[in-house]
Amino acid sequence: MSDWLADMRLTYTPGHLDLADLEETWLAQLEAWMAEARERKLLEPNAMVVATATADAIPSARTVLLKGLDERGLVFFTNLQSRKGREVAENPRASAVLTWLELQRQVRVEGAVELVGADESDAYFASRPHGSKLAALASPQSRVIESRGEMELAWAELAKRYPEGAEVPRPQWWGGVRLVPEVVEFWQGHPDRLHDRLRFRHTVGEWVVERLAP
Repeated sequence: MSDWLADMRLTYTPGHLDLADLEETWLAQLEAWMAEARERKLLEPNAMVVATATADAIPSARTVLLKGLDERGLVFFTNLQSRKGREVAENPRASAVLTWLELQRQVRVEGAVELVGADESDAYFASRPHGSKLAALASPQSRVIESRGEMELAWAELAKRYPEGAEVPRPQWWGGVRLVPEVVEFWQGHPDRLHDRLRFRHTVGEWVVERLAP
């Protein structure tokens, strides 16, 4: 191991996450933390790492943007023929991590996944910038391509077919994925590595809150 990696140390500033301070639901708590991250103008406060796995448990992870959040779960949009799209189809479970290093906070989410309805996918696709819509059509996400030029040529041809202002149809293989939480853990950094970890865990008919050792 490189010496500089082993020697890296960061002392966390005093921070506490107590049961008395916790919101009543995982959703309210996550919304509160995300609101603070936005107020602090952190870069991409809705970025989250999503981990999926194949049917035989080979995992993969990548960063996506959280684009929907309510009591049903966390939603991101993707090419459903991409690696993550194929994996959630064959193994409909996933986990996600949202991290705000400047706030010394992290949220972990685990649960089942489901596709969102066509209406919801249509509405979000329609809200995207024109160029991003074309990219969704042009890019065979996660597939091997010969060169960047191949993809740029496909984008340019689509731009001629659908000039700025024209309606770009949402591909049937592009849509939203919802992570339905069964576990949501809130992590707050604390000095001496005595971090606070409070977990919402869904049991039969209710949520329980538990403190975990750091």
